[in-house]
Amino acid sequence: MDLSVVIPAYNEAENITLLVAEVCDRLGTALDYEVIVVDDCSDDNTRDVLQASRKQHPRLRVLHHGSRSGQSAAICSGVQAARAHLIATLDGDGQNDPVDILNLYHAMERSQDDLLLVAGYRRQRRDTWLKRFSSRIANKVRAAILKDATPDTGCGLKVFARATFLALPQFDHMHRFLPALVRRLGGTVLSVDVQHRPRQRGKSKYGLHNRLWVGIVDLLGVWWLQRRGIRPDVTEPG
Repeated sequence: MDLSVVIPAYNEAENITLLVAEVCDRLGTALDYEVIVVDDCSDDNTRDVLQASRKQHPRLRVLHHGSRSGQSAAICSGVQAARAHLIATLDGDGQNDPVDILNLYHAMERSQDDLLLVAGYRRQRRDTWLKRFSSRIANKVRAAILKDATPDTGCGLKVFARATFLALPQFDHMHRFLPALVRRLGGTVLSVDVQHRPRQRGKSKYGLHNRLWVGIVDLLGVWWLQRRGIRPDVTEPG
């Protein structure tokens, strides 16, 4: 299998079936792939609509969390269950355009050995002013402290190797810091322009509080990990 597409979802009943259909349509026969949607204990009918979607999309796999665990945990569950070597992630709200998955996939396939993450860059954001404002501040703070060399760490559309992700420290909100964590491993990150669409249905789960202030503790934790990271230059005499 070439690619596992992992989609975390919480209360996205109005979006998730359309998104799955769009992913399958965009990938078509270009790759051997699977789509894994991880329902993070939604309290709407996300679970039911996903079960119905499985009848129409045989490449769809559905995982359910027994309790609300957060977006990072949902991504981790999907990556752990994935069958492919390469992983693509995107958000369940439909704002990431699945047309960009192949662009990021091919960028990773053409890469040199030290490229460990291809990250989407939403150059033209289609969000409310508050969401754009809070994300702009968060990105500037992260860039200043972590030096992650990534203009849009919050974009849900990313491609990476499954083994790379599983080598990273796992913690709540870690998906927001993937570029910094990958660079800590000694890898490089490539940012690729992607489309971004306004939310058409459902309600956003993020605001200024959980995008900025809650992330400060996590930011300092990642900064601490960076400073404690050791990458020795190992040789073996012949």
